[in-house]
Amino acid sequence: MSITRWIAIGLSMAIIGALLCSCSLSESKAKLDDASGSPGEYTFANKTLSVAVFDNGSGSKEKYWRAIIQKFEADYPGVTIHLQSNPNILDIIAPQFITGHPPDLIVIPPNSNGGVLDQMTKDKQFLDLTPLFESNGTGTNSPLKDSFLDGILTYSRPLNDGKMYFAPFTTSPMGLIYNKALFRSKGWKPPKTWDEFMALGKAAKQEGRSLFTYQGLYPSYIESMFWSSVASAGAPEAVMNAENYVKGAFKSSSVQQAMEVYATIAKKGYLLPGSVTMNHTQSQAAFLQGKALFIPCGTWIEDEMKNMPREDGFEYGFLAPPVFTKDAQQYAEIWMDGIYIPAKAQNIELAKAFLSYQYRDESVKLNAEITQGVVAVKNGADLAKPYISPVFYDAAKIFDNGVKPIIFQWKSTPSTDVNITNDLWLPLGSIMQSMMSVSQWQDQLEAASAKLRALLASVTAN
Repeated sequence: MSITRWIAIGLSMAIIGALLCSCSLSESKAKLDDASGSPGEYTFANKTLSVAVFDNGSGSKEKYWRAIIQKFEADYPGVTIHLQSNPNILDIIAPQFITGHPPDLIVIPPNSNGGVLDQMTKDKQFLDLTPLFESNGTGTNSPLKDSFLDGILTYSRPLNDGKMYFAPFTTSPMGLIYNKALFRSKGWKPPKTWDEFMALGKAAKQEGRSLFTYQGLYPSYIESMFWSSVASAGAPEAVMNAENYVKGAFKSSSVQQAMEVYATIAKKGYLLPGSVTMNHTQSQAAFLQGKALFIPCGTWIEDEMKNMPREDGFEYGFLAPPVFTKDAQQYAEIWMDGIYIPAKAQNIELAKAFLSYQYRDESVKLNAEITQGVVAVKNGADLAKPYISPVFYDAAKIFDNGVKPIIFQWKSTPSTDVNITNDLWLPLGSIMQSMMSVSQWQDQLEAASAKLRALLASVTAN
């Protein structure tokens, strides 16, 4: 599975975006009643709700939503919720937006839309959820916003206008996967800094292993670590500058430091031979067999490789990407589902109540039990622990231990032959083979960024 599965729904989204952008949906005039009470505290004038959910094809998400709908309907007698669930959910509901009758609530990853959700948010097609976040969560005496992981609500404010346009839902970080059992048996400490990481290279060689491998034919897997490292070196602003094509962003010292990690791995001979030409299955299989200490990935590797052979006693471990100095803030890039309420939803009051209902402890547990997902609340990992694997728990728990989440999303542009994603990742093989310098890579990216910046400027001027 390519990492792009988690960050893109498909090219058809661009077509939908063109349709949706032609339709300006104004803010709903519906009264935004408080939807924070405990179940059964009040009734709704309109008791019918329509919900549209992105399902990645596994079926577990749909199973959760049907189960939580059943519970909600039991807690609020008379309420009826209609569910649509599909991997191409935006294709299905696009006509509803165009006619001004969108679903009341949508669940979809914010950064997996080819720029469509970004444009829809700019067009104010989604409700400002700030009043809901300021009100008490269902069954609690504290504001809903206080329930969430530190730092994650920043991404609910994509327009930088102080307003929240979606609620973070299930989330999972990406980082470094390693063999916990091996580290225990050798007395090795999981590295916190890149210096500590590199120091393990000599120890690995003495054991007949390599320090690192990666999915060479799909170099975008390096995103599991790259932008987190940029943020640690230069703060999240360095990441934001890059994704928005700010002049000089790719020539920054933080971007340089992050890519120099891989150049150093190559120069020191710490890369597993053949990695550059391996696909994801081959490199992950080599890792499981103990040929390398680390591989970049998300926790999905456990299920994806469940039937593959591995060295005796293998035990999955997860690390947030290391930092360059011991006192630096540590970050981990995440994929995440978001919950949106369209501004022209027919039943905003009930949609807000159903949204808030998702963050009750009982709902968080049910989600973990059915989907093995972790909701982005402060106690989400511990609530999910009985239902998820140890490595998934370790990954989710990093946010309780000081790591902050980041999300990367290129600023959407009109159609162009510039493919900055390819310019970012495809040269990695050359860098890993010492055939291209980091400086040359930076120049190439800066040139691509300048073209996109000029394209956006021309659109604005017209």
